[in-house]
Amino acid sequence: MAPRAQRISANVSAMALSAIKEMAMRAAAMDDVASLAWGLPSFETPAPIRAAVREALGSDREIGKYALPDGLAELRRLAAQTHGSATGIEPDADREVLITAGNMQGINALLHVLLDPGDEVIITDPGFASHIQQVRLCGGAVVPWPMDESRGWALDVDALPGLIGDRTRAIIIVSPSNPTGTILAERDLRTVGALAREHGLMVLLDDPYSHFVYEPDARAFNLASVAGLREHVVYLFTFSKAYAMSGWRLGYMVLPPALKAEVLKVHDATLICTPRISQVAGIAALSGPADHLERFRRALARRRDRICDRLDRLAHVFAYARPGGAYYVFPRILVEHADSRAFALDVLEQARVSVTPGGAFGARGDHHVRMAYCVSEETIDRAFDRLEALFGA
Repeated sequence: MAPRAQRISANVSAMALSAIKEMAMRAAAMDDVASLAWGLPSFETPAPIRAAVREALGSDREIGKYALPDGLAELRRLAAQTHGSATGIEPDADREVLITAGNMQGINALLHVLLDPGDEVIITDPGFASHIQQVRLCGGAVVPWPMDESRGWALDVDALPGLIGDRTRAIIIVSPSNPTGTILAERDLRTVGALAREHGLMVLLDDPYSHFVYEPDARAFNLASVAGLREHVVYLFTFSKAYAMSGWRLGYMVLPPALKAEVLKVHDATLICTPRISQVAGIAALSGPADHLERFRRALARRRDRICDRLDRLAHVFAYARPGGAYYVFPRILVEHADSRAFALDVLEQARVSVTPGGAFGARGDHHVRMAYCVSEETIDRAFDRLEALFGA
């Protein structure tokens, strides 16, 4: 009897690998590529965190074992204190904090809880490519919320009420934004919160970048600091960027108690628990000094200035809005091209420079590329030297 053909679900087969990872993998298979595609910080995990884990490996006999599904009690307590210091609202560590394997896993668990097939999630356009994928993977529908490029990719809050329908369940917010680097205005975020409360929606705040804001008078407003929104906001923090712990896969979420009970079902069924060794690293991160943050921020500010200077020298190729935070810039492609993916592939092949096609971040992202400046200044210069050679300075 002939073997039965392998069957792949229609949902998954209709998806593509994240363009961010596709470009990173294509670049890794080639020699001598200057990569600006992946938001992978060049920094090492701070020495005190690594030292604490080394010590625990020798002394903690439990370090290789499961933790309880919602995380180590000490880490939940530290997360609650950290959140309280940042927002003025300290959650109950047992009822309102859950330790995740990074924000990607946390968002995924939340969407499984919030969505039935056909339910809708509002995502900024452009917005983080993986959020779009996650909604679709859970059987949901993405409702794009166009950002205003003419105002530096600001939110168009007047358009938001028209996007909310009977099947809307959540709004996902990233500020500073990935891919644009925009710091979303406090007044706009407060409007988002008020509309969520009015319509009974959840706002999912994915926060990898709030520590990386570069103008002296700027700050990233945290909607979780509004007391009246506690039942409508889930705040997710990842250690990946601020603590250079992307490979440790560690984060925490602060959420309403009733929602935590539901998320725990998905978290346990798919993960059991966040790796204990990563949680030990997180305890060291939140209990120890954080003086590395200013060093990271200064380095990224220099790199932002460097990449903007280099973009200015290619004004006939790219037009861009100067990012206020995170570590991405999202220039529009001015030279002739078919679409952003074709442009990115041509640049990779012809110049050995890897960028992420903007179309992966939504329809408004097409004809743009995302460039990550979390890489070294040498990598930025090598990439732009090659782009200048390709397009002419």
